[in-house]
Parts: sequence; C-alpha cells; structure tokens
Amino acid sequence: MANWLARRQRTTVLSIEWLSVIVVSMLLSAAATNAIGVHPLFGAFLAGLCFPRIPRWHAEIRLKLETVTSVLLLPLFFALTGMRTRLDLLSGSDTWLWAGIVLVAAITGKMGGAVLAARWTGESWKDAWALGALLNTRGLVELIVLNVAYTAGVFSPTLFTILVVMALVTTMLTIPLLNMLGVENRGKAAPARANAA
Repeated sequence: MANWLARRQRTTVLSIEWLSVIVVSMLLSAAATNAIGVHPLFGAFLAGLCFPRIPRWHAEIRLKLETVTSVLLLPLFFALTGMRTRLDLLSGSDTWLWAGIVLVAAITGKMGGAVLAARWTGESWKDAWALGALLNTRGLVELIVLNVAYTAGVFSPTLFTILVVMALVTTMLTIPLLNMLGVENRGKAAPARANAA
C-alpha cells in the first residue's frame, strides 16, 4: 500500500502531508501492538518496515524530527531510565558481588571476543584492543532493550539497576581505554594530512 502511494507521487520531495501520514501511521501501529500486549517499540518498527525506501525521504524525516527527538524525547527517556534505576537496592555485599560479576562477564565477553576476532583476522594487538574498547561500549540501544524488558516484567528492579550500571560503566570506559592505547589523535591527524595535501 505504502509503495503504491509513493509511486503515485510525482516528486520525491517529502511534503508535510506525507510526513503527517508517516508519523500518524507509526503512532497507530505502536498503539496497536501495545493494545495486544506487545511493546509499542515493535509496532513503530513494523510501521517503518512498511514504508518505501526513498533515501531523500529518510534524510528529510531525520532533519525534521531530529530536534524533537534529541531535545524533548531523548532527555525524557533518560529521565525515565534514571527514575527506574534504584541504586539503593545495591546495598548488600552479595548484590555488589553480582554487579561485579555481571560487569566482568560483560567486558570479558564482548571486548575479549572482539579482540580475539580482530587478531584472528590479522589486526595488530593495539588495533584489536581499540576495536574491543569501541565494541565494549553499551549505550542507547541497550538502555532501550533494558527498558522494554523491565516493562515486560522480565527483570527485577535490582537486576535492572545492575544492568544499567554495567551499561554506564562500560560506556564510560571507552574514552579512557582509547586514550591509554594512544588512539585519541587518529581523528585529528586525518584532517591535518588532508589540509597538507
């Protein structure tokens, strides 16, 4: 249906009417999945799958909605995650022990696997560790998944807090690890070489 409507358009410019249709369709799809007991995120995802792949439309949607999402919705999401995170539940020594085990397992599993895979493909140890540090970071996507699982009742509040702390710690470790490896100046050197050329 969406492809048929897109073919009827005589221009690839995304009009305000089409933008309204896309946003309303996304919200209705999210509401439909929520009504049947599935997280609204999956409904919005399905709505995105149904729309035609027109690169210019994608760029214009990002341009027109980026301000709303980054200035309004993203801070609200982080505030919601912060309100759900109860650091007071990490009070006992057993809880901190499990938090440490989860953190070590997360770093070892993701970073260690990336380092070994990079070395297996012929990268130097320094580049392998840099890649591992970059892949070890967990950010917005993991927080979204954690919130979806928490809303569905998969996690207890304590486990949710442990996993959020793990996501924050592994994300904060990225820049210090890259600085220790001496990778911080690579991005600055490339423009300098381009200007010299």
